[in-house]
Amino acid sequence: MSRNILELQNLNAWYREGQNVLSGFSLQLRPHEVVGLIGLNGAGKTTFLKTLSGLHEWFRCDSIRLDGQPASFRHKDFKLNRYTVFAEDSSFQYFTFREYLSCAAAAYKKKLPGVSELVRGFHFEDYTDTLLKDLSTGNKKKAFLITAFALKRPLLLLDEPVNGLDFQSTEYLYQLIAGYKEHGTVLFSSHILESITLTSDRVLVLEEGQIRRSFEGGEIIAADIREALHDENEL
Repeated sequence: MSRNILELQNLNAWYREGQNVLSGFSLQLRPHEVVGLIGLNGAGKTTFLKTLSGLHEWFRCDSIRLDGQPASFRHKDFKLNRYTVFAEDSSFQYFTFREYLSCAAAAYKKKLPGVSELVRGFHFEDYTDTLLKDLSTGNKKKAFLITAFALKRPLLLLDEPVNGLDFQSTEYLYQLIAGYKEHGTVLFSSHILESITLTSDRVLVLEEGQIRRSFEGGEIIAADIREALHDENEL
C-alpha cells in the first residue's frame, strides 16, 4: 500500500496564547483521494488551511511528514508540492489572469500549462486579460481555480471553493475535483453539504478544532453527517 502523502500529528494553532483554535489535530491524507473537511462556522477549517499553507505562524506540530519524509509548511519543497485556493484572496490584484498564471507556473518551476479547456469549462473566456482587481468575486475565484487545476500539484487545498460560483461553474468544479485523483490528492473545506457528499472519498467532521468523526465510502450519507454536526440548520 502506498504511504500517506501527508501526515500530521498533534497540530495546535492559535491567535491568542492559551486559546487554541486547533487542538490535538492529527490527519493522514492518502495519495489520489478527495477528502472533504466540514464543520460549522468557527470550527477551525480556514485556520487549518492557512497553517498548512504556511500563512499562519502561531502553531506547533509534533510531526509533519510529506510523502513519508519530515517536512515543514514553509519549506520550499513543501510549498512546491501544494497549491491553495482560499475562500477570499486579494493578492496579485494588478495582474491579469494570464500574467498570474505565468507567474505561478514559474514559481512552481513548471512550463506554462494549457488552460483553454478549463477556461471554457468555467465560462471565463471574456476575462483572461482583465486585472484581478476588476473581476467579480466569482470570476476572481475562477482565476485561482483554473490555475490550481492547471498546475496539477500533488496536494491541492481548497477553502470553501464553491463560494461565489454560479451553478454551471459549481457543477464543473465538482467534476474537476472528482477527476483530480488522477493527478494527486484534494483536501477541501466546505460548509455546504452537497459539495462534500458529491465529491469526497472521505469526510472529516471538524468541531472545536478537532476531527470528531470520519465517514468513508458508503458511510458518506448526508443525514448522518448532519447529525454529527449537531445542527442541520447550518447545512
